[in-house]
Amino acid sequence: MSKLTNYLKDTRAELVHVTWPTRSQAIAFTVLVVAISIIVSFFLGFFDYLFTLIIQKFVI
Repeated sequence: MSKLTNYLKDTRAELVHVTWPTRSQAIAFTVLVVAISIIVSFFLGFFDYLFTLIIQKFVI
């Protein structure tokens, strides 16, 4: 049980040293991640559609 207690104390001590983002930074990073995810999904979807058309031309 002392190992768990020491672990929790050490974890709490380390969290004091963390530089947490401000609210505006967190919102900006979240918007950036969502935007990049949407762009990548359209990019991959486009190539999936394109490759599907190409394969259908050769198979059928």
